[in-house]
Amino acid sequence: MEIRKRLIEAEEKAVRFFSVIEKRGLMVPGKSEHDLNIEIFALAKELFGIEKFWHKRIVRAGKNTLEPYRVNPPDLILQADDILFLDFGPVFEEWEADLGRTYVIGHDPLKIKLRDDIEKAWHEAHQWYGTKTKISGAELYQYVADLALKYGWTFGNEHAGHLIGKFPHENIKSEIFDNYIRPENITDLFAPDPNGKKREWILEIHFVDREKEIGGFYEQLLR
Repeated sequence: MEIRKRLIEAEEKAVRFFSVIEKRGLMVPGKSEHDLNIEIFALAKELFGIEKFWHKRIVRAGKNTLEPYRVNPPDLILQADDILFLDFGPVFEEWEADLGRTYVIGHDPLKIKLRDDIEKAWHEAHQWYGTKTKISGAELYQYVADLALKYGWTFGNEHAGHLIGKFPHENIKSEIFDNYIRPENITDLFAPDPNGKKREWILEIHFVDREKEIGGFYEQLLR
């Protein structure tokens, strides 16, 4: 329980961090993804003294929101009626947080629907997961992919989450399917790690509309 407690504490700090990002009005038209990323990094240092992130810092806007984590698309400029998402993994006192949120600049109803749908879908999947005592990564992935269709979108990634823990966490190489919530992972997510400890998971929702060239992303700890 100590591990989970520390992960929850780290995530709660990350939620406060994201709230400050929004309140400070950093996400504005005319700014590049790169410059926003740098500003957010500086804010993390200002607020928490953070200079360590356990994975690359992601700022995606416009058509770049279609791309999953592993892709490194060209830098875009935020537009006046845009959608964007942030995916940051700040390390608080050696404990990892991994948080993703989507934001809409302007009042486009489709983009607002996407932003709201991914959050609702995350909580729906979380609630369903909470009814289980045994479930494979493949089963949870399929449930999330089906949710995308239910809400009128397409699931945008080859996985729907991954392990999380104390920094530096075990190297979650993409070819080791047991470390991800993905179709190839037939291992029970509730099974302990090789040391007999409970594993903790991040659930990721990435819905896209490839025709409209928009995507949204929401992730946090499965509690």
